[in-house]
Amino acid sequence: MEQINLGEIVVDVVLKDIKNVHLSVYPPSGKVRIAAPLRMNLDTIRIYAISKLAWIKKQQQKFQEQVRETPREFLYKEGHYFLGKRYLMKIVERDEPPFVAIKHKTIELHIRPNSDFLKKQFILDEWYRQQLKELAPPIIKKWEKIMGVSINELAVKKMKTKWGTCNREAKRIWLNLELAKKPIHCIEYIIVHELAHILERTHNAHFVALMDNYLPEWKHLKNELNQLPVSHVEWGY
Repeated sequence: MEQINLGEIVVDVVLKDIKNVHLSVYPPSGKVRIAAPLRMNLDTIRIYAISKLAWIKKQQQKFQEQVRETPREFLYKEGHYFLGKRYLMKIVERDEPPFVAIKHKTIELHIRPNSDFLKKQFILDEWYRQQLKELAPPIIKKWEKIMGVSINELAVKKMKTKWGTCNREAKRIWLNLELAKKPIHCIEYIIVHELAHILERTHNAHFVALMDNYLPEWKHLKNELNQLPVSHVEWGY
C-alpha cells in the first residue's frame, strides 16, 4: 500500500484490478483511502486526490462533529442502547448462567459474582449479536423477494470501518455488531444496501439508481444513521 501526503491529510492508496477510482473517507477518524486501477500512477492519483480535497475535508468535519459514546464501564445506571433506545444498566450478580434482559427502561446484565470487565462486555456483545441474528432474517427475506435476489448466509461481527459488507460470490452478508444499537429502520437500510451489492458491486450510478428505486428515502436514513452516537472505539458508511 502506498501513501500520499496532502498537507495534514494522509491518503492510503491501494492499486487493484478495477476500472475506476474509488475514494472513501471512513469514520470515526476520517481516514482517507483511494482504490485505483493498477495502470494508474501515483502522480495521477495525487492530482485526483487534490481535486477532491474540499469534499474530503467536509466529510472529515462531519465525523469530528459526530456524537461519540464515552467508554462503557458496565456500571449501575450506565446508559446502553438497543434498537435506538437508551436503557439504564442494572447489574444482577447471581451464581447461575449469565444472560441479558430488557425490562421497561432498564437493561439487566445477569452475571456471576466477581465477573470482570471483559466478561461483562462479552456477555452483552453476544446478546447484541443474537438479537441482530433474530431481527435481520425477516427483513432480508422481505427484501430478497422485492429485489429479486437471495443470499446464502448472514453473519454478525465487529467491524472497524463498515456498517456491513457483502460477498457477492458467496452471497454472504456481514452486519456490524453495533447495528443492534440502532433503530430498526436504519438496520433495514443497511440490509437493502448490502442486497443491492448483489446486483452491483460498486457505489456507481447504477447502484445509486437501485437504491433510489427500492428505498427512495435511503439518503435520509444514511444521514440519520451517521448522525447517531457511535462507539468510542474506532470501527459506518
